[in-house]
Amino acid sequence: MLPARRAVPDLTRIAPSGRSVLVGLALLALAAGGYFVARETSVFALQTVEVEGGTPVLRAQVRAALASAVGESLLKVDGNTVARALTPLPGVRSFSFDRSFPHTLRVTIRQEQPVFVLRRVPGNDAFLVAASGRVIRPLTHSRRSSLPRLWVTKNVHVVVGERLGAAPAEAAAALSLLRGAPLPGGVRVVQAGPKELTLVLGGGLQLRLGDGGDLRLKLAIARRILRQTGAASTGGGYLDVSVPERTVLSLNSQVGG
Repeated sequence: MLPARRAVPDLTRIAPSGRSVLVGLALLALAAGGYFVARETSVFALQTVEVEGGTPVLRAQVRAALASAVGESLLKVDGNTVARALTPLPGVRSFSFDRSFPHTLRVTIRQEQPVFVLRRVPGNDAFLVAASGRVIRPLTHSRRSSLPRLWVTKNVHVVVGERLGAAPAEAAAALSLLRGAPLPGGVRVVQAGPKELTLVLGGGLQLRLGDGGDLRLKLAIARRILRQTGAASTGGGYLDVSVPERTVLSLNSQVGG
């Protein structure tokens, strides 16, 4: 007995007709044409820039930076457009945006958070530095700020909007970790050099962190020791956590580990 032959499907029944293909192509062309018209005309022209987050001054700076985009079609305002406008602003850490048709651009910004005051000597130059290591702005009345101080010489390159070199950037990273969990006594001065980062606490105790590695672990160990011993209020000495497994606390010439 011969095996039954399989029926071959009639593809002509499911294949699109020539007319439907033409209709589809026409709709595609119509959509492309509509997009071109919307992109190149004032149908969706940007009229309003709404900014959320940051301070009133920073929001005004963002609106001013995006002013050149007003009048452009929202379809032309993309991530590159917004980035080119906002990246130069020292106070903006990051941003997101949303096009709200027909005429509004909504921008949400996250501002840089200052963590220390950089002072250059000789002279009276002072700058606010963010957790990212970026220089936010000059500081005219530095004495009014309670932030820690980092002293550098005049040969250190400081440009508003740019990030500092390795050692000051490590100092900024360390201080950023303390914003939600400060050390007993607070930090008064930061000393930063090659592989040598030291925080001088309010009572005068030096917290020696070594290089910029394992900062979170080093600070957690230091916080625990300071709370258990009350060493932050002794007025001098040092706590060395540069090697976390071999911490050294020295107070009044008495060394312990």
